[in-house]
Amino acid sequence: MHMSPLWLIPGLVSLIVFALALTRIETEHAGRAYAAYGGVYILASLLWLWAVEGAVPDRWDTLGASICLAGAAVILFSPRGS
Repeated sequence: MHMSPLWLIPGLVSLIVFALALTRIETEHAGRAYAAYGGVYILASLLWLWAVEGAVPDRWDTLGASICLAGAAVILFSPRGS
């Protein structure tokens, strides 16, 4: 399958936005933001699979992404000591 090199543009833009967002987070919290990003990345990959590649994610894909997003939510929103 031949894809247009123009598909590189949205990928590069999203990486740049992500890198800039990490620079806005306090240093001690950047690791958590990066870890939580992993869950969002998995979801985005499955959406790409569906929208661009035309393969519908199955129930196991959905379950796996849900588990990862739940993990990301735990990392981001769990109460922490001061």
